[in-house]
Amino acid sequence: MDSQFRVVSKEKNSIVFEMLNYDNTLLRPLVEELLRDEQVEESRYYIKHPVIDNPQIFIKVKTGKPQAALKRSLKKLSKIYENLSTELAKELKEQNGKQA
Repeated sequence: MDSQFRVVSKEKNSIVFEMLNYDNTLLRPLVEELLRDEQVEESRYYIKHPVIDNPQIFIKVKTGKPQAALKRSLKKLSKIYENLSTELAKELKEQNGKQA
C-alpha cells in the first residue's frame, strides 16, 4: 500500500495535511526538520485517535508557501537517510571483512 498525503485545509501561509498509510515514526524528524527551516513559523503533528485516525501535520510559514517548505524538508531528510544507509553499508562491509 502506497503512502500518500491528503490536504485537509489550506490557507495562504499554512496547510494541514493528512498522511495516509503512515504510522507516526517519521513524523517527529519531519516536524523537527521543518522547524529548522527559517521560513517556517510553526510546525506540529497530531493524531486525533491513535487507532482510527491518520496523523496530520500543520505547517505555517513566515514567507513562501508551506508546500515548498515541506518539499525542502523531505529532500533534506531523504539525503540524511541516504547518507546513513551508505555509511551503514560501508561499516557492515568492513565488519564482515574483519571476521573473514
